[in-house]
Amino acid sequence: MERELALELARVTELAALAAAPWMGRGDKNSADGAATEAMRSMFDSVSIRGTVVIGEGEMDEAPMLYIGEQVGSMQGPEVDVAVDPLEGTEIVAKGLNNALAVLAVAGKGQLLHAPDMYMEKLAVGPALAGKLSLNDPVRTTVEKASLALGKPIRDLTVMVLDRERHKDIIRELRETGVRIKLLSDGDVAGAMAPSFPEAGIDMYVGSGGAPEGVLAAAALKCLGGEIQGRLMPENDEQTERCIAMGLTDPRKLLYIDDMVGTDDVIFSATGVTPGEFLGGVRYLPDQRAETHSMVMRAKTRTIRYIRSSHYLPNKPLLNK
Repeated sequence: MERELALELARVTELAALAAAPWMGRGDKNSADGAATEAMRSMFDSVSIRGTVVIGEGEMDEAPMLYIGEQVGSMQGPEVDVAVDPLEGTEIVAKGLNNALAVLAVAGKGQLLHAPDMYMEKLAVGPALAGKLSLNDPVRTTVEKASLALGKPIRDLTVMVLDRERHKDIIRELRETGVRIKLLSDGDVAGAMAPSFPEAGIDMYVGSGGAPEGVLAAAALKCLGGEIQGRLMPENDEQTERCIAMGLTDPRKLLYIDDMVGTDDVIFSATGVTPGEFLGGVRYLPDQRAETHSMVMRAKTRTIRYIRSSHYLPNKPLLNK
């Protein structure tokens, strides 16, 4: 993939974030998600790719746009797989909380895992712990290995977990080890990315979340040098058959980054909608301007670009339709 594509993709997540931001704190997650999705889909028309959505807003009969299988881009340029979450953290925006993002990832055709919409068990770490832990281990063993690898007492480790009832046993086990726990209200992709940013102060991310979000997180972590391991959690025979139909012959296989995003190049872009651990949110300025904070990364070079942009909103026709 051409490196110039990275900046084109940043413009896509910027517009999605700008479209979602006016809904911050209004208690209407569906309108926020719809605005971000429409803006992202419209902006893709200007991107020089022949893209196929493999992680999106749902099946064709569930989503009006950015559905799985939809063709996006100008239809000129490389043939690629596209994974999107126009608004990662719909509840976050509705409640006016932190860590909402507009995110997307692009990889060569056939590289991205066609992850079904179900839970995935996850373990995500930053570069310092990459290759040193296993999702197969009990939580206590994982904590002990992390402590040894980092040279930090267990009491000084911080583990992030989504605040969900299904995680009560994991949270109890973690508390028994003596680690600090940071509970996350929403934002599964941001949570998995957090251990790769020293300023976030997070050593590990554990628990279950959406499988599509796992693929997006894997794309980011491939660029950051971190690691995510995942295991799909089909709840019944129907979900198991769905995995098999999507090419996952062993639905409960332990998945690594290369299983989720392939071995070739990946580009990942994220723009903050609300302020977060590693990106600022959309900020409104005088004179009908708004400021966005984005990051765009490429796995091949491991370059991370932070982009701070000031947008003159009247000149954004896709936001003013």
